[in-house]
Amino acid sequence: MERKERYVLQKIQGTRTVDGAGVHLVRVLDNRTVGPFDPFLMLDSFDSQNPDEYTAGFPMHPHRGIETISYVYNGKMVHKDSLGNEDSITDGEVQWMTAGSGILHEEQVPAVKNLLGVQLWLNLPAADKMAPPMYHSIKRADIQEIPLPCGKLRLLAGSYHEHQGYQSRYLPLDYYDIHMNPHTTVTLDTDANRSVILFTLVGNICIGGETIPEKTAVTLSAGNTLTLDSEEGPAQILYMSSTAIHEPVAWGGPIVMNTQDELKKAFSELKNNTFLKEKTTYK
Repeated sequence: MERKERYVLQKIQGTRTVDGAGVHLVRVLDNRTVGPFDPFLMLDSFDSQNPDEYTAGFPMHPHRGIETISYVYNGKMVHKDSLGNEDSITDGEVQWMTAGSGILHEEQVPAVKNLLGVQLWLNLPAADKMAPPMYHSIKRADIQEIPLPCGKLRLLAGSYHEHQGYQSRYLPLDYYDIHMNPHTTVTLDTDANRSVILFTLVGNICIGGETIPEKTAVTLSAGNTLTLDSEEGPAQILYMSSTAIHEPVAWGGPIVMNTQDELKKAFSELKNNTFLKEKTTYK
C-alpha cells in the first residue's frame, strides 16, 4: 500500500473560560469547530496548581446525545450520576460516560498539587442519540503502557497494533497518550478512513516541519501514516482517532442533537421532569 503522510489542516489553542461552579479551564474545541473536527465536539483542558481555580467543580447537570470522556493525568475526579453511579478516577485514569437518551451527573475535583487533564465530548450518530445512558471508568490496571523508541504509549481506549483497550459501543475511538523524549521521532500507522486529531498536553511537537505549541489541538489531513517529532523538551500528546459522522449538529449547552426541534424537546422534557428515560434514582 502506498504510504500517504498526514499533515496539519488546522491548529486551535482555544480560550480561557470559567464553567461549572467556577472552574477555570481552556476551551479548545467548541461549537465553532464542529465541521473540521467531526466527530469530536468539545475539548476542555485543565492545568492548574491553584485549587481555588477548580475545586468548586461541576454541580449536577444534564447531558443528551453525546459521550463525555475525561482523562485525568494528574489529579482526581469524583463522578455521581442519575443512574446511581458514584466513582472516582485518579492519576492516569479515564471516565467514560455515554449520555445517550439523557443523564444527570456531577463532577467534584478535589485539591491536588497540580491538576492536569482534559475532557472530550464525542458526538453520537443520530441512530444512537437516544441509546441507554452508561458510565464506565478505565483504571490504571486496565491501561496498557507500550514502550516506543521515542518513549511510551498509554492505550486509553481502542487498539494499537495487537494491543486492545476499552472498546466504545458506538463510534470507534482510538485514544492514545503518547510520551516522547526530547529530540525523538515516532511514526504511527493510521486508518485512512478515520478522522485524527491531536492535542499537545505537555510540550511542543513538530509535524511535517510545522511546530505545534503546547496546549494546541490540530486536525489532520487524510492519510495512513503520521510522523511526530519532539523538540528540545519532552512532550505528551493525546491522539484521538474516530469516524466522522457528517450529520447536522444542533448544540444547546450540555445537549447535542441533530435538529432544533430535538433540542427544544430535550429542554421541554427537562422542565417537565420527563428527560430521564431510565427509571433510576440518584444516590
